[in-house]
Amino acid sequence: MTTLTSTTDTLTRDALAVLQPGFTGTTAPEWLLRRVGEGLSSVGLFGRNIETPEQLAALTAQLRAERDDVLVAIDEEGGDVTRLEVRHGSSFPGNLALGAVDDTELTRAVAHELGRRLADCGVNLNWAPSADVNSNPGNPVIGVRSFGADPHLVARHTAAYVEGLQAAGVAACTKHFPGHGDTAVDSHHALPRIDVDLETLHARELVPFRAAIAAGSKSVMSAHILLPALDPHRPATLSPQILTGLLREELGYQGLIVTDAVEMQAIASTYGIERGSVLAVAAGADALCVGGGLDDDSTVLRLRDALVAAVRSGELPEERLADAAARVRALASWTREARGAVREPGAAAQEGTAPGTAQSTGIASDIGLVAARRAVKVTGETAPLTGPAYVAAFTPVANIAVGDETPWGLAAELTRLVPGTETGTYDGDSEAPAEAALRAAGERRIVAVVRDAHRHAWMGEALDALLAARPDTIVVEMGVPQAGPRGALHIVTHGAARVCGRAAAEIIAASA
Repeated sequence: MTTLTSTTDTLTRDALAVLQPGFTGTTAPEWLLRRVGEGLSSVGLFGRNIETPEQLAALTAQLRAERDDVLVAIDEEGGDVTRLEVRHGSSFPGNLALGAVDDTELTRAVAHELGRRLADCGVNLNWAPSADVNSNPGNPVIGVRSFGADPHLVARHTAAYVEGLQAAGVAACTKHFPGHGDTAVDSHHALPRIDVDLETLHARELVPFRAAIAAGSKSVMSAHILLPALDPHRPATLSPQILTGLLREELGYQGLIVTDAVEMQAIASTYGIERGSVLAVAAGADALCVGGGLDDDSTVLRLRDALVAAVRSGELPEERLADAAARVRALASWTREARGAVREPGAAAQEGTAPGTAQSTGIASDIGLVAARRAVKVTGETAPLTGPAYVAAFTPVANIAVGDETPWGLAAELTRLVPGTETGTYDGDSEAPAEAALRAAGERRIVAVVRDAHRHAWMGEALDALLAARPDTIVVEMGVPQAGPRGALHIVTHGAARVCGRAAAEIIAASA
């Protein structure tokens, strides 16, 4: 039976409260501030919104001047996925590197330092960590974003990450429930399907999420994936069986459920963002992430009005929308209270210890580099460098989560350590990339940098040709190290973040 709405204003505020929209620009546009004043409780930040720590702190202060408890969310996993350091590469190595070290205290310390930097800039909700078990090495979207392929390793590091992040006053958002690790399709482009039985799901995918819930994760993000064993018709984000039946009732989770971006094609191309948003809230989601691609006021109004209309038509129970909005506000209250335990936003930026500042000092601020160095695995021996090297970077197409605006590799770091080093970039469309690299290198020693070589046939073929001609080539794998070691020296970094590149460059330069 449909519950009659009490007032339009309350309904509208609840509909706005469950949205987590993005926007364009490095200051808050007038329309966004107006919606915050009308009841919008959350705002999502992306790389396009961030220039410096000082600017970010000013932006979050601008939002809080309108509403003190607004949730400011960001997709800051560290490693390959960074928004804070989108133009330079992350100061933190990412999940696979942390899993490779397998020191939960290190993971907790890395997450705490990352959280401290977010809090210092006024960000209080992080869409991280990824708790996906990367059981499919061909996975095109998770890969190094996962702590690994062992469910129990992933579980203990997920819990440590959640604890470290939230100890800094930033709410964690464990993702992508119920597990995106066994997919062969990127849900940004299409709807992945995972055909596993319930026994496998409980023994593998759900183990890290149980650990995250036990660790007190303040939010969980749903995945746009189809699991026929649980729901043969709707993806997890839109499934009452998965969000309410499994996550709420079976696993006992009482925190905020956030959707992955509703404009991703797994939802948008099948249901449309308005219909998909209504179905998600009806299924048990409390907050709707949108704005990576759709980042304007009209999108917010479309979704707000779709939710209001669904309540009025009886399709969406008003009490379900009210419950969702209440959970958003409860998390906002937690973050406001937690803010009292950390410095005021902007303090670190003023002191030069925020992300991206050259003045960062001390063990805490260097913990990302410490972790990256510990994660490196070296196979083989090689003659010392006798001069500047040539870095041949074999570059795959970046998935949308990672983005192609963030630099990766080790060329910049190696050039700093070995002046005169040059680099060339080659991709799957390059004609005879190995031959081109050999010509460009001349007599210089070649450092071949790859990323998930096992997933890209052209990359493997280029390496084969390069090593046949120059056996002394140093190979650096900065993705998932599924392919076996090759080259005179084979370096595995378990990630492509800036600090991973520096750790590899230090090893190569040490022989110079």
